[in-house]
Amino acid sequence: MNSIKGHNAYNQLLNKIGLTYTNAKSKAVNAVNIELINAYWSIGKHIIDFEQSGNIKAEYGDKLLLGLSKDLSLKYGKGFSRSNLQYMRLLYKCYPICQTLSGKLSWSHYVELVSIDEELARKFYENQALLENWSIRELKRQKKSGLFHRLAISTDKVGIMNLAKQGKIVENESDLVKQPYILEFLNLPENNRYTENQLEQSIIDNLQDFILELGKGFAFVGRQYRITINNKHYFIDLVFYHIKLKRYVLIDLKIEDVEHYDIGQMNMYLGYFQIEINDETDNQPIGIILSQEKDDIMVEYAMIGISSNLFVSKYQIYLPDIKELKKRVKQIIDKD
Repeated sequence: MNSIKGHNAYNQLLNKIGLTYTNAKSKAVNAVNIELINAYWSIGKHIIDFEQSGNIKAEYGDKLLLGLSKDLSLKYGKGFSRSNLQYMRLLYKCYPICQTLSGKLSWSHYVELVSIDEELARKFYENQALLENWSIRELKRQKKSGLFHRLAISTDKVGIMNLAKQGKIVENESDLVKQPYILEFLNLPENNRYTENQLEQSIIDNLQDFILELGKGFAFVGRQYRITINNKHYFIDLVFYHIKLKRYVLIDLKIEDVEHYDIGQMNMYLGYFQIEINDETDNQPIGIILSQEKDDIMVEYAMIGISSNLFVSKYQIYLPDIKELKKRVKQIIDKD
């Protein structure tokens, strides 16, 4: 038997059996998920059809769900809490055509989605969850950070509609950059009493969350990435590689205002990477200077003649005011 284990043919057989088993298990889980969501959709439809045919007023809706919850729980066990029935009702209301539901998203994903009142925002988060394979935790965090509204206020009405229909599609360097980045997961004080080293270390300690904020396709390369020019060492705070765009992404961290020499230094980093680090399959690198504050006029002047692949963006270490973001998006949409 020991001699058989050493043969390539045996190892190939082992791998084939393992692959067959894991594929079947994954399909079984997916099939169960699809059937569960379809069943919940149907239950939601039954409830709404009953309400409409009986002209049940809103004040009696809660009593209906409460009664159903008690009776169904007694008969079938867990899964029929009043809140769960309410989500089933919302599922049908938000997705009146069952075929529009995706089997790639779990019931927990849909619970998060149907709790979003705005249809455009809901569509965006649904598409983005599918595009980036978000876990429930990731979906919750992006909702809480107002990702849709942050992206929406930097575009026009047509751009907002496209964002809702297809999600955030990364096609060029400008698509990578957010204004602002939300870094609340770092749990840093809002009074600026931390150093750039502490900011960088906190990002490294929460690297998974930071990459989620950056977006899909980022691979971490290193921190304090050393480059040497004329026997002088320079250190780039964070270096990533974007797999889809085939570009290095260099990030410099600032806790105070960005100065003109910061922009010049990042431009030098980009030049070095393009000449010394890039291979023939890589596109031009991208540089992002992340700062809590920036003087837009100074940045505009300092950027004249500078690489179009260099961006200065703000970051916040607290969650934005979602109500204000929604208000600004609505103003864009209502413009003729």
